[in-house]
Amino acid sequence: MADPLAIAVRLGLFLVLGLLFGLPAFVLMLLRDDPRALRLGSIVPLLALVAALLSLAQVVLLAASMSGSDLASVDKTMVDAVLTAGSLGVAWKARMIALALGLVAGLGYPRRPGPALALGSLAGAIALGSLAWTGHGTMGDDAAGWLHLGADLLHLGAAGLWLGALVGLVILVAHPTQPALCARALSGFAHIGTAIVVTLAITGLVNVWILVGPSAIGGLVTTVYGWLLAGKISLFAAMLGLAAANRFRLGPALTRSPAGESGPAIRNLRISLAIETGCILAILLLVAWLGTLPPTGDA
Repeated sequence: MADPLAIAVRLGLFLVLGLLFGLPAFVLMLLRDDPRALRLGSIVPLLALVAALLSLAQVVLLAASMSGSDLASVDKTMVDAVLTAGSLGVAWKARMIALALGLVAGLGYPRRPGPALALGSLAGAIALGSLAWTGHGTMGDDAAGWLHLGADLLHLGAAGLWLGALVGLVILVAHPTQPALCARALSGFAHIGTAIVVTLAITGLVNVWILVGPSAIGGLVTTVYGWLLAGKISLFAAMLGLAAANRFRLGPALTRSPAGESGPAIRNLRISLAIETGCILAILLLVAWLGTLPPTGDA
């Protein structure tokens, strides 16, 4: 049985680091003419701080798992063993350095928001990528292992962009003082979203192919891993439907709304984006759970 605390910490890291990378990237890509639109000056360092605390919790949990001890028995020697455990320790240290850069980015935001957001997004990208070394992505040192690691990194990056864009759009439509800005951001994301979806689909297929193997895919229907994976794919399909509605119906409806009469279009967008955000949060929960399970069994 998977450890609920480990799943919770993994979920928190996926969520916080995804936002640390995706929110500033969303502003830089789609709102670069108004980098203060989402007021991320305090949000970026807060995300970095929370991620640092979750990372400390993660290393303690890993120390307990590697030593076979309970949390109360974890000591400095056990933690040091994790931090010197090859690529895992290097990735964790790189994450902490990146999170320190995220805190620095928050200090520079008031005067130079553009460069500060670029630094914050870079820090988020490095920190988010470090999660690839705490899951199944480091199971092999051969060519397939490197392919899997690369697919994991791209998958994490694309998911972080989608998460950041969704939350950014939710913020924009929550109190839409500038409906035109909302419509422009939604239209811009529609094009970027296509690349994100293709990346997620391809890297997801690569991961399943390498982790499970073509001969064992049919057997997934009898495992917890298989059911969780099916849930993730179903939620992903639902998000595609919602994203299509935003791009081809709700976004154009907002653009066509006369000045001062965008209320119904904004309301429909709020509902769609809220559901889509709920779907991605559920996907992150499933991903956090899947990372604690063997790909071909129920353990």
